[in-house]
Amino acid sequence: MSGAIVLLHGVASNRSRWSEFAATTALREAWALLAPDLRGNGDFVYRGRIGMAEWCADIAALLDAKGHSRAIVIGHCLGANIALNFAARFPQRVHGLVLIEPMPPDALIGTMREVKRLRPLLHVLIPIVRALNALGISRRQLAPLDLEILDRETRAALARGPQGEAQLAKYASPLLDLRTTATGAYLQALLAVTEELPAPERIPAPVLALVSERSTFTDAGLTRAYLERLSDCETVALPAKHWIPTEQPQAMRDVIESWVGRRFASTSG
Repeated sequence: MSGAIVLLHGVASNRSRWSEFAATTALREAWALLAPDLRGNGDFVYRGRIGMAEWCADIAALLDAKGHSRAIVIGHCLGANIALNFAARFPQRVHGLVLIEPMPPDALIGTMREVKRLRPLLHVLIPIVRALNALGISRRQLAPLDLEILDRETRAALARGPQGEAQLAKYASPLLDLRTTATGAYLQALLAVTEELPAPERIPAPVLALVSERSTFTDAGLTRAYLERLSDCETVALPAKHWIPTEQPQAMRDVIESWVGRRFASTSG
């Protein structure tokens, strides 16, 4: 094995976001692919404090447990923002970053801009929800979410025509998100994805950024303005709205494999 690649999912998601990629990428032959459920998501049900500090500590602990000193960190959406925070907090543990639809707060548009405006309300609601959880008041059953299956269904719907857009909209439905994610974890993820990113000068690692040509959540120009401040960043635009792993899985895989092959051919764990 050349080393480790950590795969981080986004808001109201889980490790199944990367099931298709892990099963099909040629990188699995040379790299250990680690796709954790972020604290508060999937099987990692957690109703306490969640944020960048906790997620970054969890990634470091995962690498320690698997015996890897460093890793390439790949993240989608919130996962991309976590990857940047991890690189800023633990620069010695990062070979490189792959940022898929990173979410600079100044670049947010549409519903995500509205979420950013609601940050003061989130700061009020989150302690209330956590206090209720501490009293034992919480949902005991959360619906399962298999993104490999949902992605396959969505691509089939998109292939049939415009009606597929309704299927794609399911990925951005708060009501559907809350069926599969604990309320406190969901609210804290929204708070985290709208917070300031680390200053680009704090990210010494090489970066590959994949951005959507028709992003519904971020302004392309403002996103690129942040990325251009990174010391070593290659940016690739793909025809998608935001869910590049869903909409362009093969193109995403090809770009990542090419970049990793060029930049880390001799890397060891």
